[in-house]
Amino acid sequence: MNHFRELNASSLRSICDGAMLDFADTSEIEPLDQVIGQERAVRAIDFGLNMKSPGYHIFVTGSEGTGKTSIVKDIIGCYAKGLPIPNDWCMVNNFSDEYCPRVFEMPPGKGLPFSKVVTRLIEDIRRDLPKSFEGRSYQDRLSKIRKKFGEQQRLLFEKLELAAEEKQLRIASDETGYHAVPFEEEKPMTPEEFSKLNRNKKAQIEVNILDMQEKIDATIREINRITDQIAEKTQKITEDFTRLLVSGRFKQIRADFSTHTDVREFLDSILNDVVEHIDRFAPPEQPECDEDGNNDTDESFFRRYRINVLVDHHESAGAPVIFESNPTYPNVIGRIEKRSQQGALITDFSMVQPGSLLKANGGFLIMEMEPLLQNPFVWDALKRTLQNQLLAIEEISMDLGYAAATLRPQPIPIDVKVILLGGYELFETLQNYDSKFNKIFNVRADFDSEVSASAEVIAQYARFIARVCRDERLLPFTADAVGRVIEYGKTLVTDQKKLSLRLGSIVSLIKEADYWSKKDNESRVSSQSVQKALNEYRFRYNLYEEKIHESYMDNTILIDVDGSKTGQVNGLAVYQIGEIMFGRPSRITAEIFMGKPGVINIEREARLSGSSHDKGVMILSGYLGRMFARQYPIGVTISITFEQNYGEIDGDSASSAELCAIISSLSEIPIRQGIAVTGSVNQKGDVQAIGGVNEKIEGFFDVCQAKGLTSMQGVIIPQVNVGHLMLRKDIVSAVEDGRFHVYAVSTVAEGIEILTGMPAGTPDDQGNYSTDTVFGKVQHRIRNFFLRYRQYQKEMESSDASLFLAD
Repeated sequence: MNHFRELNASSLRSICDGAMLDFADTSEIEPLDQVIGQERAVRAIDFGLNMKSPGYHIFVTGSEGTGKTSIVKDIIGCYAKGLPIPNDWCMVNNFSDEYCPRVFEMPPGKGLPFSKVVTRLIEDIRRDLPKSFEGRSYQDRLSKIRKKFGEQQRLLFEKLELAAEEKQLRIASDETGYHAVPFEEEKPMTPEEFSKLNRNKKAQIEVNILDMQEKIDATIREINRITDQIAEKTQKITEDFTRLLVSGRFKQIRADFSTHTDVREFLDSILNDVVEHIDRFAPPEQPECDEDGNNDTDESFFRRYRINVLVDHHESAGAPVIFESNPTYPNVIGRIEKRSQQGALITDFSMVQPGSLLKANGGFLIMEMEPLLQNPFVWDALKRTLQNQLLAIEEISMDLGYAAATLRPQPIPIDVKVILLGGYELFETLQNYDSKFNKIFNVRADFDSEVSASAEVIAQYARFIARVCRDERLLPFTADAVGRVIEYGKTLVTDQKKLSLRLGSIVSLIKEADYWSKKDNESRVSSQSVQKALNEYRFRYNLYEEKIHESYMDNTILIDVDGSKTGQVNGLAVYQIGEIMFGRPSRITAEIFMGKPGVINIEREARLSGSSHDKGVMILSGYLGRMFARQYPIGVTISITFEQNYGEIDGDSASSAELCAIISSLSEIPIRQGIAVTGSVNQKGDVQAIGGVNEKIEGFFDVCQAKGLTSMQGVIIPQVNVGHLMLRKDIVSAVEDGRFHVYAVSTVAEGIEILTGMPAGTPDDQGNYSTDTVFGKVQHRIRNFFLRYRQYQKEMESSDASLFLAD
């Protein structure tokens, strides 16, 4: 004889009485300043943060709503405050190759002031240098050079003119240069006058002119050499003067960064470039400007002296903590912007923009994994950067293979700890299929979704509520209200001995309870306000549930909640719409008839059955064979289905109900329709745990209550699910009053006894059951089916033989 257990009211819900809490309301307790029940994850994060070796980046997993993002931010934020502020990063022009800008780091908070100082110095030089060239010191040095070399040129010309006079010639010039021309009576000789001279005279003058022209050419060459010397000396004086002026201006800033080699080299590069392009600072002519007085070409040139401060920490306290909510390639790696100039797109080092990786350099970068993988190129670039510990800010077009001239900035050394947030499946996929993932993310921080409801954890829950009230400026919660929230925490995990760590849902409940309390002009949040918040939340989302419930009332969906019927049982299913889950009873029927042996799953034949449901039905064949086919084969066809179901069914939680319907049909013993059944079954007949047990019971109770409670109705659930019960208080009251019943069973046989009111039966040594038991009647009927089938075979054989003789 099998034994089942009817549960009493105290087993159906875990109560958290406010009287057990040692405070009147949450204003009397200290708000929580720690993490509840996530020791594994917290220790993993702490290990990852303190592990300085490359490759120990952190991947955080956990269910949605566990607060892992907020907790990670809090832990890392506190840790980062104790770390030194990292250096600033600047990008500057490479005067040797403008397409490969240079980068250097500066002490924290010095980048921006340095940029402003250099910009101001360049503006001062642009303003003061032309004025300095007009000054007496510079002009005196130029005059001395010009006077010295000008005297040499004058003497050369005087010598040339004396030589010409000796040959009765003069030096004349025109657009083609200097020439020797004959003179007569202090006047140049005209061609007519020259033609009247005798032949010897003409010949002599021509010889003198040729000889003089050679001297003229030699003198001009010497004068040009002296002119070049003047220009060279002038250029040298100008460069020395410029270098002296500019180096004087840079003297203080060079002293401030005497230990920073990169900064000093950059300042030297500016000095050399200013000297090289002195004509830009003191142009001989005023450049053309637009209507607003601007000169685009001139300004584009002076952009080369700017400093692009990529990262500035002048307002930082500790190491940076960056949460990148939109991890696109430009947002994470960086980007090179462009501007339009005369119809073309151009760029330079000043248009390089940093991404989150560089902003977090020396600190921590937090990102969600799913959106990161949805953005092209980011994941590969991130892995490459973390492996090489060098950040290359490049155009995405280069990865695509486009032939476009662009910048290739100097790679930047990276020392950043990356924390990725993702789900279990994503973590496993990366771990199994990405060879570099395990080398880079060696730390996994796994957030749990539940915790044991110990006295310590309950106290922490209360302090967590106090913290939310403080941070969100909510009304204090009474002890009863805190108890109701704790009960809700158990409901979320469907476990009397555990509490949910999906604190996002808890926070929402706290806020909504505060809203209803304030609306009722209460000074504190009561348990009634908490319950109202729960009721209102469900009301906002359960329209579909109510429509389904109406279908039971108008018999659109057929369901019996009293009486008895053969081969028919009420199974229980769970539907989920968003965050709302609700139970729905469904009629399961089984029919048997002679035919091909086996169980026909109508849902499977109609392609409405999932793989788990198919497996559950196949297990039924194993159980039936073990129990009833030791002496005779089960030579019947068994057809089973969920009536009025036209959507896909999956899961094996209805397999015990299906088995009960089959046994009822085989034994021809009717089943109580007021009892619904849930639970999966194995081939040994053990009833196994299922999900959604509370919603299933509540769904059937609502239908029974609407059709009228008879005190004979109830639900059969697996024994192992008893600890998961957190039923509504109205159901607990109904059970306490005897108007509804909840039975817990361990085997199918126990469920059969409840449904039929007869003993299931125990086999003897030969495997036979007593005929006054359910299993005995099943065995007897299977034997009759077998004998009838044998008789049918004999008749068919005799009929075939007679036909053969007649032929």
